[in-house]
Amino acid sequence: MDITALVVAMSIPSAITGFCFWLLERKMEKREKKREKKEAVREKQEFLMVKSIGAALSLGEATAEAVARIPDAHCNGDMHAALEYARQIKHEQKDFLTQQGIEAIF
Repeated sequence: MDITALVVAMSIPSAITGFCFWLLERKMEKREKKREKKEAVREKQEFLMVKSIGAALSLGEATAEAVARIPDAHCNGDMHAALEYARQIKHEQKDFLTQQGIEAIF
């Protein structure tokens, strides 16, 4: 066997192996891009959910306060307790999100 045949015999399997690794790498990159896109969508959804919860709490607070001002409404203790609970949860959520933001910075 001469040198040329030996070089050709060694380069063909190496080329095939290199091509296979290139295909795998391309496939992994596509999968990673798809995962990053899904993650961005999920993050946007979480952000909108937090904003929606805040809006619902604000609306509930405003409604409860407006009803409490009506003289003929006869608000019982349940409404006042629910209003206080909503405010407590709103502050807990705000504190939690602030803590998460600070932890993300450091």
